Amino acid sequence: MTALVIVALVATQRLVELAIAARNTRALLARGAVEAGASHYPFFIVLHASWLATTAAVAIATHAPTNWWLVGVFAVLQCARTWVVSTLGPYWTTRIITLPGAPLARDGPFRFVRHPNYLVVALELAILPLAFGEYLVAIVFTIANGLLLRVRLRKEEAALADRRAG
Repeated sequence: MTALVIVALVATQRLVELAIAARNTRALLARGAVEAGASHYPFFIVLHASWLATTAAVAIATHAPTNWWLVGVFAVLQCARTWVVSTLGPYWTTRIITLPGAPLARDGPFRFVRHPNYLVVALELAILPLAFGEYLVAIVFTIANGLLLRVRLRKEEAALADRRAG
């Protein structure tokens, strides 16, 4: 039961974030922002939904995490995720949306890491399944995310190139 509560909280958080991202995307596009790399976005949706569904299946089988320390690390990652979202504010989306002339984030976690959200997500995809003792799930989704992230980072860096130069 504890495991399902954890997964339900993560699912709820993700749904709230998708609503925030959709609102921010609409507002940015209305201000003249453009989207880059839209063709790969559905693959991220499938990846994350599959990860959560697989983790839920594991949670049903195990009933409780096997490593509470990793649950704690995952909770810390949620704080880092919130830090990224709050730093970007109205510019945070789950898509690559860029508003010409808008300043790039250079404060908050962006002082330390160029793409902190991607780092947090990569760690989350591994750590939550590992908290349930599911090494194969962690490995498969971490590799799949890495492959998709290679595509996304190229698209995002190209979309931000003009703003980085300025």
